[in-house]
Amino acid sequence: MAVTALSAAESRRLSQRLRKLEDERWLALAILTPTAILLGLFIAYPFFQGVLLSLSSARVGDPGHFVGLKNFHKIWNDSIFHTTMWNTFWYTGVTTVFKLALGLWLAILLNRHFRGKALVRAFILLPFIIPTVLSTFAWKWMFDPTFSVINWTLFQLGLITTRINWLGDPDLAMTSIIVVNIWRGVPFFAITLLAGLQTISPELHEAAAIDGARPWQRFWHVTWPLLMPVTLVVVLFSVIQTFADFQLVYVMTGGGPANATHLFATYAYQLGIGTGLLSEGAAISLAMFPFLFVIVVVQLLYIRRVETR
Repeated sequence: MAVTALSAAESRRLSQRLRKLEDERWLALAILTPTAILLGLFIAYPFFQGVLLSLSSARVGDPGHFVGLKNFHKIWNDSIFHTTMWNTFWYTGVTTVFKLALGLWLAILLNRHFRGKALVRAFILLPFIIPTVLSTFAWKWMFDPTFSVINWTLFQLGLITTRINWLGDPDLAMTSIIVVNIWRGVPFFAITLLAGLQTISPELHEAAAIDGARPWQRFWHVTWPLLMPVTLVVVLFSVIQTFADFQLVYVMTGGGPANATHLFATYAYQLGIGTGLLSEGAAISLAMFPFLFVIVVVQLLYIRRVETR
């Protein structure tokens, strides 16, 4: 009798667990369904529509017809596209390196104890909080050849005697948008890396100091290896965002002068919306996808390798 009663109790517990598991599955489905719908409507559907558009001869007011890879072949033989591709890689690479270096430096400084630390942290976030278009218009005014506060300052210091057309010279224009992107992106790196630094136990640094390690050695052999996973994730997000940057470049230069600052996004907008060649604009937009895909896969594999050490 006791065995029968025990079996019945176990059966009831098993059935309760199964019902609970079934309820959790329905709950998970109910929670994930809205997210899946939103991803489908705003990411998957536009992406596939862009693919179809790039394979057609569509223009504004003309749905066009299927042309295969003709648009990709056309842009690949376009000298402006080659300039755009180089600009995008140069812009992304230089800004990422400087944002990482300056962000790490700021994070280490903010990780120290000093009076007004909370206020300084909030102030550091201002470039990242201010809307991109608003802050970019301010920078555009600062780089203006006639009303530029930068030119005025350099003139007062005796460093220049004539006005510098920052956004009218191809080389200076690229340098200018790189500076603005670094200014805007450093806070994101600094705050994120600061969060990573605060997860590192001070006892590790104390033990290294007792063993005779100098500050630079403690950073290189203790801080940097433990901060590496966070750093790789931050760099990954920054590369994706910078590679597809549009607002900053479009407001400051519009891709000029003479296409010297065009990125994938701005050139795609110019062709697709500016001239009405929707299919070619879509092809340029999709041209960045293979590069981004390779970059993301390589970084994710490296992140996984670092975390499993």
